[in-house]
Amino acid sequence: MKQSFDVTGMSCAACSSHVERAVKALPGMKQVQVNLLTNSMTAEYDEGILSAADICKAVSQAGYGASPVQRGKSAPKAAPPVKDPAGEQEGRMRHRLIWSVVFLLPLMYVNMGHMLGLPLPDILTGAENAMSYALLELLLVLPILYLNDSYFIGGFRSLRRGAPNMDALIAIGSAAGMIYSLWSMFVIGHALGHGDLETAHLYAHKHLYLESAGMILTLIDVGKYLEARSKGKTTDALKALMNLQPKTAAVLRNGVETEIPVEEVEVGDVVSVKPGQAIPVDGVVLTGSTSVDESALTGEPIPAEKHPGDKVSGGTVNGNGAFTFTAARVGEDTTLAQIIRLVQDASASKAPIAKLADQVAGVFVPVVLGIAAVTALVWMVVTGDVSRALTAGMAVVVISCPCSLGLATPVAIMVGTGKGAELGILFKSAESLETLHRIDTIVLDKTGTITRGKPVVTDLLPAQDRTAEELLMLAASLEAASEHPLAQAITAEAAERNIPLAPVTDYQALPGLGLQAVLDGDSYAAGNLRLMEQLGVEIEPSLSLALAEQGKTPLYFSENGVYLGTIAVSDPVKPSSPEAIAALRALGISVVMLTGDNARTAKAVAEGLGIDRVISDVLPQDKERQIAALQAEGHRVAMVGDGINDAPALARADVGLAIGAGTDVAIDSADVVLVRSDLRDAADAIRLSKATIRNIKQNLFWAFCYNAICIPFAAGVFYPLNHTQLDPMFGAAAMSLSSFTVVSNALRLRLFQASPRAKGGETEKLCEPCQQAVCNITIQPKEETNMKKVLKVEGMMCQHCKARVEKALSAVEGVASCAVDLDAKTAACTLNADVADEVLTKAVTDAGYDVLGVEG
Repeated sequence: MKQSFDVTGMSCAACSSHVERAVKALPGMKQVQVNLLTNSMTAEYDEGILSAADICKAVSQAGYGASPVQRGKSAPKAAPPVKDPAGEQEGRMRHRLIWSVVFLLPLMYVNMGHMLGLPLPDILTGAENAMSYALLELLLVLPILYLNDSYFIGGFRSLRRGAPNMDALIAIGSAAGMIYSLWSMFVIGHALGHGDLETAHLYAHKHLYLESAGMILTLIDVGKYLEARSKGKTTDALKALMNLQPKTAAVLRNGVETEIPVEEVEVGDVVSVKPGQAIPVDGVVLTGSTSVDESALTGEPIPAEKHPGDKVSGGTVNGNGAFTFTAARVGEDTTLAQIIRLVQDASASKAPIAKLADQVAGVFVPVVLGIAAVTALVWMVVTGDVSRALTAGMAVVVISCPCSLGLATPVAIMVGTGKGAELGILFKSAESLETLHRIDTIVLDKTGTITRGKPVVTDLLPAQDRTAEELLMLAASLEAASEHPLAQAITAEAAERNIPLAPVTDYQALPGLGLQAVLDGDSYAAGNLRLMEQLGVEIEPSLSLALAEQGKTPLYFSENGVYLGTIAVSDPVKPSSPEAIAALRALGISVVMLTGDNARTAKAVAEGLGIDRVISDVLPQDKERQIAALQAEGHRVAMVGDGINDAPALARADVGLAIGAGTDVAIDSADVVLVRSDLRDAADAIRLSKATIRNIKQNLFWAFCYNAICIPFAAGVFYPLNHTQLDPMFGAAAMSLSSFTVVSNALRLRLFQASPRAKGGETEKLCEPCQQAVCNITIQPKEETNMKKVLKVEGMMCQHCKARVEKALSAVEGVASCAVDLDAKTAACTLNADVADEVLTKAVTDAGYDVLGVEG
């Protein structure tokens, strides 16, 4: 069983390491990961041996708190909440910091004011007033100690349990200064009692560390506050997703519209959505039409048109139309909730690169305490000065920073996965985010990944005594009863050209060959070359060769055994694919295309796209074997597929990327989910992975180098060179800023941008109407007349309005294209047939806008 827990009481990497060790030692525990940034733990265990209560008890015995995170059927019917421990910590630290500064300022005035020539009351000056001076400092530092008592409570508790953490370092450093200061006050009192004013003055101004203790605690608060504030920003993307869901929903029950909390929406409820409102849950449009802004979930900036029967997702924003829909997925089952859960799980997981930092953090504090003890002892032996020995020991303790080690990886993972979610790239784990940057080979499934996955007619090649329209009419009539994708491409082309179909009889499907039917008493056949050979129909061999070399599939037609013509069909390459493949190659990645097409057709497509290697004639069940073969050659392989038919291959690859997931983000076989059907997102995912791992390495470098340089410096290793001893206050300042530096560096990932994209995704001029860059055969174009009419439209206010008017006019029969100018309030229609002004006006009026006039 795999379960998540909230963990309380952790303050540094040593804490998370102790919790992890305590839980990992339990019998039946398979795997455990503790995340310091999110104060969470994920445990995988044998529920026959262990229970959640046992795990919580182990954490409690280690000195921390834990509680299981409830999910699933027992959880409340709402999207999972975004925990914001950093936000809560920021509020506490702000309060603590403000009041610590309030008492620190007069403390520093009393202690250092005379150095700056500032006046002090007579009661605080002079050797005879040394005790008054010391007592006032003590009174001013006591509130600071009280405000920061959590460091002492947590620190000494961790020492008692034999698992010291960063709080222990702070507590020991501050307590050492306080204890020595109290001893100095005893000496001052004894000296004054015996009239030794010189000793009293010396200890009051040279041996009191009260201001150091107060300054150390306050500077730690400064660092903790800045760290908490920065950590809060790492979850901005997640909080933005959570804020997409409205709090209420308008539900139609018994014919009455009632506004209820979104948690109470049930599957099957009819929900009403007004213009501009956010959609509360997932469902299917029942009545009405509109455009929906889905950019927050998919990253797609263009609103999607929705009509009855179309799916809508919770968290997206309705445009100008009102509609109702039937709730299909609610609570944790919605797309938004699944995305939030994916990002949370990925953020809470641990990347392999963090293992070294975890190992160091586990022994860091005991080693530092040992170094501090040795340092104090050496200084005492060499100088014989207790004050200088204590200063060196305190400096070593307070300058050490295990927090920066613990935060180096999780903050970058949190920001990286959040940024990915903004771009429609969902990483399921930190491991997949790290592994992706190492891949050297990416395998692309051709159908639906490189191509549109929907064949279209590219060439009409009739016999000499036939026209293209005749060939298409006969072909579409024959194929009308077939559900084969190639047949559907032919009937769709006929419908687009407004070519009427003729009824056929005696329809007979021939598996693996084609079909036969009778039309007006004549016998017709449609199919592949083998069918034509069986029927004795002569086909020019060069024709098949020429079409195959261009990546097209020919369908041959005959009438009473005589060749009638050929229609070539192809699955068009997505306009974005050439740009995506170029981007992948620019990253130094070898691109492999996997396809079931024959070698000649596959090679033609690959050459047009600049693909390095083609694996053709691959059956669906053999894709996994091909991935394994590439891995056996020593390659680190990523596979991009649709997540369904390619599931075994996606699971076999080092990283599996499911493309075009849309609202189905819970694809088990994929490590990374690309919400949009855009191959360029695969390149962006790799770039984001590289940027995140580079950021982690920078953080780890800083964390290790900081401690490697600062600890020896504080210990006095460089004292013979510069004769300068580090004041513990400066050590505390350095330590407090080190974690802030790591978190701030990770926040730079928020500046990551998707690769620039040409308008519409097209990077080259494509053949029309086949939409491919590899078409050389001459086709007969559709007849067009260049008529143009311009409508003056009133009422358009935004891009949604523009899209609605364009869609309404483009749907009119005879309108070839339509371009709307939002600023000029005009719609320019290019016509390929005569269309009455009244028809155009009615289309715009039905869409909800007014037409002031028509020109042309």
